[in-house]
Amino acid sequence: MKKYVMTLVKYLKPLYFTYFLFGTLLVNILKFLILPEDNLILFVSFGGKKFDDSPRMIYEKMIQDPRFDRYELVWAFHEPSNFDIPRGKAIKTDSFQYYLTALKARSWITNSTVERGLNFKGRRTFYFNTWHGTPIKKIGADLSQSDKPVKRKAQWGVDVMTAQSTYESAVCSQAFQLDKEKFFVCGLPRNDDLVNVAEETQQAMKKKIGIPLDKKVILYAPTYREYERDSNFNCVLDPSIHFGNWKKELGNEYVVLLRAHYEVAKVLNIETDDEFVFNVSDYPVLNDLMIASDLLISDYSSIYFDYSILNKPMICYAYDYEEYADKRGLYFDIRESLPGGSISEGELLHLVKNLLYQESLDLVRAFREKYVESYGNATTASVDKIFENIALVEESSIQPVE
Repeated sequence: MKKYVMTLVKYLKPLYFTYFLFGTLLVNILKFLILPEDNLILFVSFGGKKFDDSPRMIYEKMIQDPRFDRYELVWAFHEPSNFDIPRGKAIKTDSFQYYLTALKARSWITNSTVERGLNFKGRRTFYFNTWHGTPIKKIGADLSQSDKPVKRKAQWGVDVMTAQSTYESAVCSQAFQLDKEKFFVCGLPRNDDLVNVAEETQQAMKKKIGIPLDKKVILYAPTYREYERDSNFNCVLDPSIHFGNWKKELGNEYVVLLRAHYEVAKVLNIETDDEFVFNVSDYPVLNDLMIASDLLISDYSSIYFDYSILNKPMICYAYDYEEYADKRGLYFDIRESLPGGSISEGELLHLVKNLLYQESLDLVRAFREKYVESYGNATTASVDKIFENIALVEESSIQPVE
């Protein structure tokens, strides 16, 4: 019920603006009634849905770093009881305690937002945002008014946002209405594990996930179509694929890991096969799936940028390109960078069976050099940047380090 109400608030203008105006006013009044805590850090991943991604990488680095021994580390979740964190505590989003903690915190660390659709920030809060992927599809202010939710996407209070490239910092600067000087091109912390992966590690991941060790692995990771929703406002995914055909053509050599975007994972309109197609949409660690796989197939997802670090083949299956480009909007034509494009399912299967490996890797390398300039040391760089900005000093001297 709560999810349904929040979706209505997100997509219906009168409800959202009432929520935004009154919520923002109340939280900002509260801000001046409490004292900041210089040793408090708040972590939020995907708005409270998960304990993962770059915020978790930063968190795990911090709890091993003696510089942060004095700090209280707090995670916010929609369902705190579902998560077990090794240090600190978990609180519930959208509770009074959540807003109180957010206003007190010396730092926010997130890959999305902390403000829950409002506009506020603690009086002494350093806001560090890793975001959650380099965009192909338009985001934030670049979305047309008719296609985006009314929930505002500007990142008003961000002090530093990480990026993998000058391309990403330029796009996100415009989309989030942030000065370019606030972008830290160090890579994404979550991607550090994708560098120099050994074959033994890949086999270990296959075993961990529970897929055959003697088969090549296709990771199929399509994004969602927010313009395709059911009566309950849930995004649905019904791509032009028939896994029976995939199994007939590829089953002797491959298995498929199906990773749907979390927006559609609960209402997936695709039949899976436990022996050939493994639905890993709820698998908690995306990096495991990327490492275990031998080939990526996607459409307009930011996973391309991350996966390119592995130096493995990638195929674009943009079967609905014209519709998607028209209804959502894209920053560039991904079909020009990778094999595939606006092809039929039969053409896709033919491409997989006859993939020119070295030619494909050359395209991946060119893609990575253009869009992923920095990777491999983002977690350490991020933790150092955060510490430089939140180390306990006199209030008058606190300024974000550029």
